[in-house]
Amino acid sequence: MTEQGTVEQGTVEQGTVEQGTVSAAPSPASRRLPLRVPAGLLVAGVAVVAVLLAPLAFLLLEASGVGAGAVAHLVWQPLTASLLWNTLRLVVVVTVLCAAIGTLVAWCVERTDLPGRRAWAVLVVVPFAIPDFVVSFGWASLSTWVQGFRGAVLVMTLAVYPLVYLPVAAALRSADPALEEASRSLGVGRVRTFLRITLGQVRGAVLGGCVLVVLALLAEYGAFEILGYHTFTTEIFTAFQVSFDVQTASALSLVLVVLSVVALAADAAVRGKGRTTRTGPLAQRVATRRRLGRATVPVLLAFAALVGLALGVPVGSSVYWVFEGGVHAIAGVSLLDAGWHTALYSGSAALLDTVGAVPVALLSLRHPNGATRLLERSSYVVLAIPGVVVAFALVYFSEHYANGFAYQSTPLLVLAYAIGSFPLALVAVRASLAHASVSFEEIGRSLGRRRLAVLARVTLPLVAPGIAAAVALVFLATVTELTATLILIPTGVQTLATQFWAYQKNLSYGQAAPFALVIIGIAAVPSYLISRYFNRLPSRSASRQQ
Repeated sequence: MTEQGTVEQGTVEQGTVEQGTVSAAPSPASRRLPLRVPAGLLVAGVAVVAVLLAPLAFLLLEASGVGAGAVAHLVWQPLTASLLWNTLRLVVVVTVLCAAIGTLVAWCVERTDLPGRRAWAVLVVVPFAIPDFVVSFGWASLSTWVQGFRGAVLVMTLAVYPLVYLPVAAALRSADPALEEASRSLGVGRVRTFLRITLGQVRGAVLGGCVLVVLALLAEYGAFEILGYHTFTTEIFTAFQVSFDVQTASALSLVLVVLSVVALAADAAVRGKGRTTRTGPLAQRVATRRRLGRATVPVLLAFAALVGLALGVPVGSSVYWVFEGGVHAIAGVSLLDAGWHTALYSGSAALLDTVGAVPVALLSLRHPNGATRLLERSSYVVLAIPGVVVAFALVYFSEHYANGFAYQSTPLLVLAYAIGSFPLALVAVRASLAHASVSFEEIGRSLGRRRLAVLARVTLPLVAPGIAAAVALVFLATVTELTATLILIPTGVQTLATQFWAYQKNLSYGQAAPFALVIIGIAAVPSYLISRYFNRLPSRSASRQQ
């Protein structure tokens, strides 16, 4: 079915290109079903979001218990100012570096004749699969130079720049090259065309990636602890776990949540305000790749350096310490047992999140109204809450309302994983559901099938790719989760992350290294599959539209 869009305005004035706006007819997938909101679906969606908001409720309960004056006193102290300075300067520097690196790397891969660009497209994404605390271990175990602010900047930039690269690469693949060609034909130089046209087309993707970088930095604990860099998360974990100072930890957590909410609000404010990328009615052309010419060798060397620093150092360092420690270093260490528990917990959380994401996505897309949209957007609040707060919120409710029931049990740890990673599952399921035509569901209902039967036999098969992506995303995130695991892991059980953490804390690098390598190996598989799935989305979308 062809969807016709109309170009409302597109003008070329004084050597610059002003982009038009596209108004497209709504797709079949986005039309509202002529059905009332099913009570069961609504109850399921409300229950899911209520569980997700439990950590925020924990912080508000703690704040109300000590009083506003006491919270203000805890917040307005020198420690908070120091942590705020450390956090903000790191966020600014790393975000700017990631925006520059991710955008330039994406442009080289997508818009130039870079030799081996398909291989580079995979290699520049693989570092995303390496946990930040493993990257910091790889660097810190080799040199004391990588400590403090400079170490945090280096490690976090290398670890999270793919968060900018992936959306920018997708935006460049779907952008219309005619705008850049028009600009060049009017005599505008390549640099000005890149800055004013190309970056204008991918501005939304860059900003969205930057928001993800900011949230990752605000929630990180392991890497900063290894590097000796104090931020809100390291102080919150110490206050909760070591000093048992719940009030101070809660006050600092509120500050961190506010910072994260500001980042999310900024993303919402700029979303949808970026320039459009098409000059014809949903036309999509393949951009002519620019010849690098004399810049080929320098660009290849830059790519090799980036991959070597982001991927080669953590892997190479772990391999070095394995051989340095020898066979005796890993004697008695059960990689198999830790790997099994890691896969069990992560897989369970992935399935739980995916199941929970289905009713929320169905409500927001199939029955859109103010209430269902608010329900969906409320689920993203968990992005503003670090894992340590999620874990202690569950401990709080377990101790105060369940007499300690399920504390340090598998269900509670899986629930903590699921809460922290739920937005990843929702994004994947919702994106796939948005492309599934409503007409097939309407046909099923017209044949007398019940809603659950239509959901099971029609809707779920249509969104199967999104479900698979959701499982992979959550599995990848939870395999590398550290703070909640340290707090909630059952007694006598170890995961790959906790076993690695215990050895590196004791400076037993030879024993920690095998766990680091196994974590990298496990996380690399879903990371590669996600990048391949992500890379194909624009072309699929385009083929459906034409």
